[in-house]
Amino acid sequence: MRSAQSAFTLIELLLVVVILGILAAVAIPQFSDSSGEARASTLQSNLAVLRNAIEYYRANHNGRYPGYPAAGGAPTETDTVNQLTLASKVDGSTAAPGTATFGFGPYIRERLPANPVNGLATVLVLKDADAFPAAADGTTGWVYQPMTGRIRANSTGAAPSGTSYFNF
Repeated sequence: MRSAQSAFTLIELLLVVVILGILAAVAIPQFSDSSGEARASTLQSNLAVLRNAIEYYRANHNGRYPGYPAAGGAPTETDTVNQLTLASKVDGSTAAPGTATFGFGPYIRERLPANPVNGLATVLVLKDADAFPAAADGTTGWVYQPMTGRIRANSTGAAPSGTSYFNF
């Protein structure tokens, strides 16, 4: 005579699978929200670093924002990046950190931070006559206006809080 063995029935197994599915459906959106919140928080931190660096540069360079060539002319992305990441003189000329007579900077170490939302570290530098865009187009990491020192994330979309990345 066989002894009775205990085992799970098919219904019990299906019930466990359904419960696990419900738990997964509840938990997964929580994790995706946290990564969105982390990106938004990193974006705010990166913008704070950039804005502080721009203001420090301005304070050391007679009220002139980074981006303008030392010899004069229209602002460029290359000049903006170099003036923030290299050593500089009051006139805006740049050299490697530690170069004698280049007593200011670097204001940001190594390189500009990437925009954590779109992954780009490039800067759209506006000319003096250009109006600041009303919205992001996502083609660069940042939008910067050297005439005013204004910088924003060039990211479309919104943070989990509902705030547009462009309006951070």
